[in-house]
Parts: sequence; C-alpha cells; structure tokens
Amino acid sequence: MAGNQKSRARTEQAKGKAKEALGRALGNERMTAEGRAEQSKGDARQAKEKGKDAFRH
Repeated sequence: MAGNQKSRARTEQAKGKAKEALGRALGNERMTAEGRAEQSKGDARQAKEKGKDAFRH
C-alpha cells in the first residue's frame, strides 16, 4: 500500500506542475493556483510516506 501512496504523491506533483505551467501559459491565475495546491498536496503525501518509512526501518 505504501508504494501505491508514493506513486500517487508523484502523480499529484507532476499533475500539479503541468497544471501550473499551463495556467501560466494561458494567463489563468486560478489554474496556476490549483496547480500549486496539487503540488503541495503531493509534497505532503510524500512527506507522510517518508515519515512512515523512517519508523519502519
């Protein structure tokens, strides 16, 4: 399950980066902000999983 969560975090980060870049290219600040939020969500998920791994080993 942890592997699934890690890949989900990477997916959220990549999706957020793409959305942010597209928002900037289109001049759409809302889309840019949504992209940043998705990246943050992915970063938080990744940090949580790293914390779990630290206690497992």
